[in-house]
Amino acid sequence: MTKESQRRDLDGLGIAVTGAAGDLGGAMARELASRGARVTSLDLAASPDAPVGTYLQVDVTDRAAIDEALASIDPLDVAIGNAGIVDSAPFLEVTQAQWQAHLDVNLTGCFNVGQAAARLMAARGTRGQIVFTGSWVGEIPWPEISAYTVSKAGVRMLARAMARELAELGIRVNVVAPGIVMAGMARKQYETDPDYARRASVVIPLGEFGTAEQVAKAVGFLCSPDAEYMTGSVLLVDGGASLFRFAE
Repeated sequence: MTKESQRRDLDGLGIAVTGAAGDLGGAMARELASRGARVTSLDLAASPDAPVGTYLQVDVTDRAAIDEALASIDPLDVAIGNAGIVDSAPFLEVTQAQWQAHLDVNLTGCFNVGQAAARLMAARGTRGQIVFTGSWVGEIPWPEISAYTVSKAGVRMLARAMARELAELGIRVNVVAPGIVMAGMARKQYETDPDYARRASVVIPLGEFGTAEQVAKAVGFLCSPDAEYMTGSVLLVDGGASLFRFAE
């Protein structure tokens, strides 16, 4: 075993991960469990493949269900709001339904998870943490995903607003912001949208797509004692994509 695989810096922590049936959420759950955390995986899917730890079927847009699910997790030291959707379309063709779905899942879903978790932590006296999955496009506009980029920009400000108000309770709130990850939604878009694939292939200074495991390691860092003085932070894991010029 490598030294890294023997790391147990999250021993005993109770961590909830939403969107855990997806590639990114699943990688997060596996990474956290490997470091000793007691992981509860949450997702909308009824029958996920090989979920990590306890699995709960929950829709992040259903506030009552989120309240009930998180209340069943004790201890709840970290809540990770990772569930998300992306449905690309040129701005002039975005429908009201597409726009609202992105806000409902990506932004309101994080609000539901974040507020429910924070209320529990405050009531239990837990100096816990909330982590949201943002995106590098939360600050850098990418063509034909306007609803997604706006929702992720909202997640960034939601986290910062929460961090400011919850600090006095010892509750920290941070964001991990992946770049172009060859997994999940990004992989599907890369394989089905030639324009996206062309742009994505040239905008990463490090020259290769990210992996779900790389993002998961960053989340592991945020959950660890090494990040105990971080709150209101956005941790970019984008291979430098946010530094580069778009290919048109």
